[in-house]
Amino acid sequence: MRVYPILMLVCSNLFMTYAWYGHLKDMKGRALILAILVSWGVAFFEYCLQVPANRLGYQFYTLGQLKVIQEIITMSVFGIFCVVYMKEPIKLDFVLATLCLIGAAYFIFRGVASPVMAAGQ
Repeated sequence: MRVYPILMLVCSNLFMTYAWYGHLKDMKGRALILAILVSWGVAFFEYCLQVPANRLGYQFYTLGQLKVIQEIITMSVFGIFCVVYMKEPIKLDFVLATLCLIGAAYFIFRGVASPVMAAGQ
């Protein structure tokens, strides 16, 4: 059950990343207002997943943990989006920022017993 909110956040992030950045490629020559309206339409689906994911996730994770999970997912999805969809290279700074997020995950989850460890106690 703990994995459902994470999977929902991954799907939510796919919509979010496209809503925020997809128009840079797909609507390059279109009117700004059209890009805004299309992005809002895409973002609607993001929120349809993100809000329930956070509500469900809050039953298992602290608010800080949810935020760090979200940021790790965001950077992962964004990195894939940059390379695969936008055809941009991953640069060293992106890798270093990702390492910082790994550090954030360590600090936000340290001291939290895993379900396997808790069952053995």
